[in-house]
Formats: sequence, structure tokens, C-alpha cells
Amino acid sequence: MKAKEIRSKNLDEKRQLLNEYKLELFNLRIQKKTGQIEKIGRIRVVKKEIARLLTVLNESNN
Repeated sequence: MKAKEIRSKNLDEKRQLLNEYKLELFNLRIQKKTGQIEKIGRIRVVKKEIARLLTVLNESNN
């Protein structure tokens, strides 16, 4: 999801997305430790999505 798409969402939707991505990252890390992960590159993608969301949230706070 691009930053432009994130900015168009309201605050509650942004927070919900952030929580979903954090939960997904948590699950991916567990899968990595247990050796069950198929797409290890997904971890990097999710971390970037979280960073993008946090950046947009911080922009709106300032």
C-alpha cells in the first residue's frame, strides 16, 4: 500500500491496519523460528508497511 492510499484513510482505519501488520509480523517471526515460513521476503515487506504507516501517523500528529 502506498503512502497516498494510507493518507486517504481515517485515523481508526490506519490504527487497525497497523495492528494487523504488527500481528502478521509477529506470526511471521514465529514461523521463521520454527522453520515453517515459505516466503521469508514477506517479513521485509511487512516491516516496510509498518514503517510507512507510522510515518503517515506521525505526519498527521505534527
